[in-house]
Order: sequence, then C-alpha cells, then structure tokens
Amino acid sequence: MAGADVRPCVFCQIAQSSTSTTLLYRDDRIVVFQDINPSAFRHYLSVPINHIATVNDLRRTTEDYELVKHMLKVGQNLLSQDAPQSTLHRFGFHTPPFNSVDHLHLHCLALPFIPSWRWIKYTSLGPLPGFIEVEEFLERIKP
Repeated sequence: MAGADVRPCVFCQIAQSSTSTTLLYRDDRIVVFQDINPSAFRHYLSVPINHIATVNDLRRTTEDYELVKHMLKVGQNLLSQDAPQSTLHRFGFHTPPFNSVDHLHLHCLALPFIPSWRWIKYTSLGPLPGFIEVEEFLERIKP
C-alpha cells in the first residue's frame, strides 16, 4: 500500500531476539530489558512477546489480566534482585497518546528518579491520559 508505514516494531524485534538488546528475562509470554533512556536508578521494560499495541487493546479477560499480573511479578522480582537497596518502586503504563512505542510495555522503576524531575512522566493524572499505575489498571481489567 503506497505511503503505508511498514517499519517493524522495535519491541517485536527485541522480543524475537533480532536485535543486540540484552534481555534480563525471557519466557514464553514476555521479555524484560533495560530502558535505553532510563528515568530511575533501575528502569526496566516488561514487554509481551506477542504484539499488543497499547493498554487500550487489553480487555476484561482472564488472559489479559494474567498477562499484566505476570509482567508485574517478573518486574518486581527483577528489581528486588537487582536493586535491593531501593525500597521505592513504581510500576505502570503510559496511555495513548503519551506512549512512546506502540507495543505494550510496563515501566518497572526502582527509585530514585534520575534526574529527579523525571517523576513527572510517571505520575498518574487521575482520569486524564498520561501514566496509569499498574494496580489501578489491573482493577480496570479484572474479569
């Protein structure tokens, strides 16, 4: 189709191991790797292997709910293991139009934010689009 954007999804490429990105974790559902532009002491992205564009594509189903719970659990385990001295964590998703890549990714952050002003990007704006904490999102899609 003329003029169509046919660039491959960078997160799909990472999930399929077709890049040099170092994976911190991999199983049959997700991969986890470091954010290339970290906003915190530790900043990981938990990404489904299957392409899901955004949080808006997840539904109130057991499958979607369990996927997000798994993404969170793995992120929590990695941060506890890699940054045991950091007791403050933040987990969540950017919502359209504020997501940087159209492939679902959970931000897993061990604080402090670096630089400190980056907290703004990872703060919920309530009913407004922006950043949604994973616990709140799980409540939305709980079957």
